[in-house]
Amino acid sequence: MKCENCTKKECSKKQKNDDTQSTSVDALSSDDGFEEKNEFDTLANAKILLSDCLACDSCMTSEEGARVFQQNQKEFFRVLNLNKKCDTSKHKVLAVSICPQSLPYFAAKFNLSVNEAAKRLCGFLKSLGVHYVFDTTIAADFSILESQREFVQRYQRRNQEEHALPMFASACPGWIRYAERVLTNLVTSHICTAKSPQQIMGSLVKGYFARQQNLSPDKIFHVVVAPCYDKKLEALREDFYTALYNSSEVDCVLTSGEIVQIMEQRNVSMKDVPEVAVDSLFADIKEGDVVRHDGKRSDGYLEHIFKHAAKELFGMDVKEITYKALKNKDFQEVTLEKDGETVLRFAAAYGFRNIQNMVLKLKKGKFLYHFVEVLACPGGCLNGKGQAQTEDGKPDRALLAQMEEVYAAIPVRLPETNLHVQKVYQDWLEGMDSKKAQETLHTTYSAVNQSTSSLDIKW
Repeated sequence: MKCENCTKKECSKKQKNDDTQSTSVDALSSDDGFEEKNEFDTLANAKILLSDCLACDSCMTSEEGARVFQQNQKEFFRVLNLNKKCDTSKHKVLAVSICPQSLPYFAAKFNLSVNEAAKRLCGFLKSLGVHYVFDTTIAADFSILESQREFVQRYQRRNQEEHALPMFASACPGWIRYAERVLTNLVTSHICTAKSPQQIMGSLVKGYFARQQNLSPDKIFHVVVAPCYDKKLEALREDFYTALYNSSEVDCVLTSGEIVQIMEQRNVSMKDVPEVAVDSLFADIKEGDVVRHDGKRSDGYLEHIFKHAAKELFGMDVKEITYKALKNKDFQEVTLEKDGETVLRFAAAYGFRNIQNMVLKLKKGKFLYHFVEVLACPGGCLNGKGQAQTEDGKPDRALLAQMEEVYAAIPVRLPETNLHVQKVYQDWLEGMDSKKAQETLHTTYSAVNQSTSSLDIKW
């Protein structure tokens, strides 16, 4: 079955009225060994609707579709129930990592401060049986730092390597999916190799934290709460799976909206949940107040890389960045001038219409930018389809406006100032330039199943 955005002859994307969807979910859940009723039984029927997914590329194999259906509340509850059984050999340490762009949704929806929302969400998850609740901001620190360094290196090699520039951000799984499945290596070779915050968090939880707790990675069940459905697809990437331990870095992704569904089905309001301090990856230390990175509605790769490059390459300290909107508010550019010459030209391209225009210019050899922050969602990560949606599936603009206010008010912390990051680099990754740091924090992207009609998809 095809979705409305696809021009291919075959597509396995499911619509909300597709009867085969429930069959797939039921088939997957029939072997979980928990046929008896339990306290989570009524919650486990919530299903993933792939029509909410942004990664339309004709679109996924049947095997991938089946695995994505496992990225739902039912799998989460299966592990919670396993932990209630007498057979401790099957027990898992359940860790949940929350994306920074999800917290403003909970804060705005329940009329809380962002710090209250973080602590009450932590309290709710632990009331279900979750052992640890983390903030993924530290993972974004690593991703931004590695992206900054890679851009400077690419810029310095630009005259020797054809595909050094432009560099495209790699944090958005919808964009990555589209680039790998629909575009050619002409595009994928330009994608930054730094892992996304979600997958770096997976490495930290299943690697660094597991070692601190003297646990095997397969003994941890790692859940990520994210603003969009494409994060579910990202968790399934083969390069984020460790065969030695038969363990994925991220075992399950739940959207912010799915967490609210669980609350509603249990008749729980965030305002009624006690506040519990968010955990950190470092011994018994708890997280303090919520912080964010530069950037209006995302992790701010453009701003951090721009300022870093200006300093490292041209010795210029940029305090404030001025965006210039071009065709629309979701395509903006930033430039750096020195001695009357434009030495850096960056852009932010949000939404697939802008992404396709960008790719067309690249293929025509008319691309002027050194770096582009690419995000599949119009409006950025806060507008992910896994949160702030009305009942008919459209953006809740009033709620989104509140979320943007909440996010903008969160204090900014530069990745370079996070002492915990430096500690992990030295104690676990064996330095910033080590082989282990490269293997842990980076991956590769390449085109697969290339299509002759890569640009005729109607977004």
